Amino acid sequence: MRIREVGVRAACCLGAALTVAALAGTPAVAVPATDAPPSSGPSTTTTPPFTTPNTDDCPQKTQPPAPVDTSEVPAPGDPTPSPLPVPSPAIGGQRMGDCGVVLPDGAPPVPAEISATSWMVSDLDTGRVLAAKDPHGRYRPASTIKVALAIVALRSLDLDEVVIGTQADADVDGTRVGIGPGGRYTNRQLMQALIMCSGNDAAHAIATQLGGDKRAVAKMNEVAKTLRAMDTRAATPSGLDGPGMSTSAYDLSVLFREAMSIPLFAELIHTEQVDFPGFPADPAIPGDKDHPGFPIANDNQLLYNYAGAIGGKTGFTDDARQTFVAAAERDGHRLVVTLLKADVRPIRPWEQAARLLDYGFALDTDARIGKLPESGSEAVQPSVPLASPPPRADGSEVEQDRPAHQGARIATLIGGPVVVLGLLLWARRIYRRRR
Repeated sequence: MRIREVGVRAACCLGAALTVAALAGTPAVAVPATDAPPSSGPSTTTTPPFTTPNTDDCPQKTQPPAPVDTSEVPAPGDPTPSPLPVPSPAIGGQRMGDCGVVLPDGAPPVPAEISATSWMVSDLDTGRVLAAKDPHGRYRPASTIKVALAIVALRSLDLDEVVIGTQADADVDGTRVGIGPGGRYTNRQLMQALIMCSGNDAAHAIATQLGGDKRAVAKMNEVAKTLRAMDTRAATPSGLDGPGMSTSAYDLSVLFREAMSIPLFAELIHTEQVDFPGFPADPAIPGDKDHPGFPIANDNQLLYNYAGAIGGKTGFTDDARQTFVAAAERDGHRLVVTLLKADVRPIRPWEQAARLLDYGFALDTDARIGKLPESGSEAVQPSVPLASPPPRADGSEVEQDRPAHQGARIATLIGGPVVVLGLLLWARRIYRRRR
């Protein structure tokens, strides 16, 4: 291949990469593969039209849908957990006992293309529930249950204490941030990995300090019970599916609101990127070398793409499907949105959350269909004011008039063609020298 052709192709590839990166935004987010087989030619079939799951008949009133795998089969000798009791009357108000779409009187129809089987929009500060679908229906939380683990850990662990990574941490199933045996991590760094990157290895390291998985899960369930999140039962610290795992859109909103009373939680869900430590070479592996530290980024795309986003938590397992909880601020109001058993069709979960947030912000300021219980009991006010994300290092507040990274994207879109042009001129010069 001629030098000129090499230069032109390199320039085109780089230009395309820069443009795609600018349009797609950073950091990248992994999207679970669909069940469709790879295409081998023109398709002769059409995808069935999308329909939002109907919950009017309360199919999940007592327990989540049937699992799709064996992850929830109890270990030999362990009992099968019974469904949690259903409180009556429904916690949060009479209308919270409904199972279909629940809206304030006179409210417009909900946005289209919402695939979440259950969802809810509530006011982070007042606890008012603005709109919901199957609010107390029981579904699996996946990694959003890490919000409960964060509540327990942030209130009981010394954040400056150094923890040594173990092989057991590194070997956990599912998403891992990259903890290695012998690595030295403060609890603050483990919380960054847990909340920002949903690291199951970080969840394991944190649970170990709480007395192991069973004791950590027991503490998470005690927190849920104290908050009157009665649809919630954790089975694993990380959110991996396990026997009896359950939550609801209502409960997830309750847990998130409680977590937002912890300033560090509010800070970490709003943090885009931090540096994470590496770990030493394994002497048992011939030729292994020290593993350097690396940056980790927040996996919540709403944070980068929605003006006023405060932050949140993502989740996914085969049984739970897509789960999501996040908050945003607009005109002095802070709303929380929760999604359970969603899919990446017809739009991604964070985009569904964005539409529901827009819907909530557009409702009347006194719109209400129910209420979240106060911390501890209905009669007790939260002991700690709800936190806000911290200001920037220079003391200024985070801009709310455009999505984060928009400036970087504009710079990339402008700079990308300049780089491409420079590469083309360089390739042409090399080609002329070789003629």
